[in-house]
Amino acid sequence: MIESQLPALQIVVPLVAAPLCVLFRRRGAAWVTALTASALTFAISIALLTRTMREGAILYEFGGWAVPYGIGYRIDVLSAFMVLFVSGLGILVLLYAPASLAREIPRDKHYLFLTLYMLCLAGLLGILVTGDLFNLFVFLEISSLSSYALISLGRTPRAFTAAFQYLIMGTVGATFYLIGVGFLYMMTGTLNMMDMASRLADVEATRTVIAAFGFITVGIALKMALFPLHVWLPNAYAYAPSVVTAFLAATATKVSVYILIRIVFTVCGPAFIFGKLRFDTVLLPLALLGIFSASAVAIFQRDIKRMLAYSSVAQIGYMALGISFASATGLTGGIVHMFNHALTKGALFCAMGCIALRIGSVHIDDLHGIGRRMPLTMFAWVLGGLSLIGVPLTAGFISKWYLIAAALETGRWPIAALVLLSSLLALVYVWRVVEVAYFRTPPENAAAVHEAPLSMLVPTWALILAVLFFGISTTLSAGIAQRAAELLLAVGR
Repeated sequence: MIESQLPALQIVVPLVAAPLCVLFRRRGAAWVTALTASALTFAISIALLTRTMREGAILYEFGGWAVPYGIGYRIDVLSAFMVLFVSGLGILVLLYAPASLAREIPRDKHYLFLTLYMLCLAGLLGILVTGDLFNLFVFLEISSLSSYALISLGRTPRAFTAAFQYLIMGTVGATFYLIGVGFLYMMTGTLNMMDMASRLADVEATRTVIAAFGFITVGIALKMALFPLHVWLPNAYAYAPSVVTAFLAATATKVSVYILIRIVFTVCGPAFIFGKLRFDTVLLPLALLGIFSASAVAIFQRDIKRMLAYSSVAQIGYMALGISFASATGLTGGIVHMFNHALTKGALFCAMGCIALRIGSVHIDDLHGIGRRMPLTMFAWVLGGLSLIGVPLTAGFISKWYLIAAALETGRWPIAALVLLSSLLALVYVWRVVEVAYFRTPPENAAAVHEAPLSMLVPTWALILAVLFFGISTTLSAGIAQRAAELLLAVGR
């Protein structure tokens, strides 16, 4: 009985935990509530992925009303895979949070942080499991509104400005998405994704459907920070509390990429999007421009969080590049890069949070000799940086291998060369930090610095070890991503 309710419980558990955190108010009780909810959510995600791999897609109908007349959740291999790593990162970041929160957020606001964190987690998970385009919008707004508030909890007034900028851009994106959904509903009379996919074939050539896809694409591109619609992201990541940045960088943009994949391959279908609309002629150049322009800007950043933020824009470009190939290999590369980048960027921002805790800064000029003063933290950062570059035996290498293979499959060897060249840009900005941390001496008047507490080091190293593990063993990550890609392409034919 309980097993049949797991899709609903995946969302209900964190959604119920959010008001409980407000009611308890005390930091300890609220933290235990949030941690318990996150652990249950992660356990449910493991069960759902196991079931989808064994039985196929899971359909959960609310109130016994059959879709498309009722509201339903639909969990296939792709959504179950993403639910797994979003909920897993949710619990790891929460375990990491207490020491970082004590420095960056006033104690009397900790329960508010935990409330918003649970709402954000519930919203992100809801996006991944819903089978209804309007409910996707509802969950998108839940996650977005809580994200704006989480960013505003930063220590400096600039956090409010960054949150407001994100709010404006995010609202524009959500509005565009909703307009597009409205157009699709007008033409098909349904909001259920699978039902809409079957009805669109009769009206896909109309201007209304083409306009709908245009609105939805622009709206989701804003949410996922696809170049050149990325201007909100650097400030949001740079000025948010460290724990907020670690969570959002690892999950939020990846969930937005998932929405684009779902719209393109499940709702509209690759034959229409890539065959008739030639979407790849727009997406592929934007992906490459994002990779190179954002990587180039990252090289000149002095604030490491801002540098990693521009790196995230470049990494979104890799995911978009995989989608643009519209092939099993390319889509596998895009999907597995969502997973690998979530682990990598989560680990890097967690390491930066450790440094911020001890020296109160993440400016590159303040990191002289930090590799000798905080060896465990900095070595974790270096390993994460190697994954960003795409060095073999790290998770980042696997993603780029699939993208290069997809380019060569279609005879686009210049794109394969550009992917390799882009890794050199990542090498430059990663090396800048390594040079300062290991080859510069700290100032004579520098205060003594101790290693970060275990409560922060353990989650950070858990992510780093995952980066190394999935760079060596790809059965789970790339294997599931390949199966998800093949199913998406099969359904979309």
